[in-house]
Amino acid sequence: MKNFEVPIIYRSPLISAIKKKRQEVDKMKKDFSPTLLDFGPLQIYLARHFGFCYGVENAIEIAFKTVEENKGKKIYLLSEMIHNPQVNADLQNHGVQFLQDNYGNQLIPLESLTAEDIVIIPAFGTTLQLEKKLKQIGIQTEKYNTTCPFVEKVWNRSEQIAKKNYSIVIHGKPNHEETRATFSHAAINAPSVVVSDMEQAKNLASYILEEKSADEFYEEFKGQFSEGFDPKKDLQRIGVVNQTTMLASDTQAIADFLKQTILTKYPQQEENGAARFADTRDTLCYATNDNQTAIRHLLKTKADAAIVMGGYNSSNTSHLVELCEEIVPTYFINNEEKIINENKIIHYSLHQKVEIITSDYLTQNSPLKILITSGASCPDALVEGVINKLSSYFKLSTSVDEMIKQFE
Repeated sequence: MKNFEVPIIYRSPLISAIKKKRQEVDKMKKDFSPTLLDFGPLQIYLARHFGFCYGVENAIEIAFKTVEENKGKKIYLLSEMIHNPQVNADLQNHGVQFLQDNYGNQLIPLESLTAEDIVIIPAFGTTLQLEKKLKQIGIQTEKYNTTCPFVEKVWNRSEQIAKKNYSIVIHGKPNHEETRATFSHAAINAPSVVVSDMEQAKNLASYILEEKSADEFYEEFKGQFSEGFDPKKDLQRIGVVNQTTMLASDTQAIADFLKQTILTKYPQQEENGAARFADTRDTLCYATNDNQTAIRHLLKTKADAAIVMGGYNSSNTSHLVELCEEIVPTYFINNEEKIINENKIIHYSLHQKVEIITSDYLTQNSPLKILITSGASCPDALVEGVINKLSSYFKLSTSVDEMIKQFE
């Protein structure tokens, strides 16, 4: 796999040594067991896979090279490069300006741009409509397009099944940048609708089975269907693709449920019913799959707590948190400074959508066992920062520097 030029501030000597060693002994990535960092009174279990993925490193490399090679020019990002506050802040400190917020609301009028300006398309991709507007201004985005290839894979898969007269059902968060981009690319080729979860999939099934009227569909799925969508006609043949960072198990469950709904609709023609549901391959990216699988293996370790690192608006990271919360007390943080001391931690609640403070988050167990992972847009340096912070509260039998040497 290609090695990217990512700023050294995002790298970690400890994590790099661990990942390199694991890769050397497990080239086929079949071993999903965690890595134990045994400091004596503190035992940290690192997930087998975590941190920057291919798409994120590619986007970061392009963005920082663009800044370096275009001094004096106005450089814009359509929205956040990735969902990590440190990376986005670093780009802004280098003079990069955001044109939109995460929900597509304009921060800087497109009318103020000129053909001489540079616009970077983030890893999530963008809509065809916005791309067209930029080209009308005279801005060429191809050179500065950091769209993740695994997001483009979803677009290609949508186009393939659209050519076979299937409508597209997208499992994703309707307001997420990637889902908006995927919807745009799907809708240009076929009738398309977004479902956010199983509950919405069940609601969609009622229209497949013609249990509800078209008027109810237009109200219930407002803002989530393509222009001219006819639920009676366009839900007879469907295929499911997804936002690449969703939970794999959720997407599979939705696809299985909708396929069964199609078969129920055509009970006398099971073979024909199957043909009405596109045989879509899984469109989750490799990193999402690997990280989620690694979490499930990490959670086989009986531990006192789990710490998940990443941006609070990161979809793939939030799903890792959800998996951990089912098993062990879990703390979702975006940097080591959220660890106030050995007694208090500030962490993000997915349920309350705010940061909260928890006391006595570290138990008195000896050794204390902590599970750690991070999302695909979280720098390894932040993970090492958490390890250093936690280890500072103990009299270690092995130092962090000595731990690095064990993996060299």
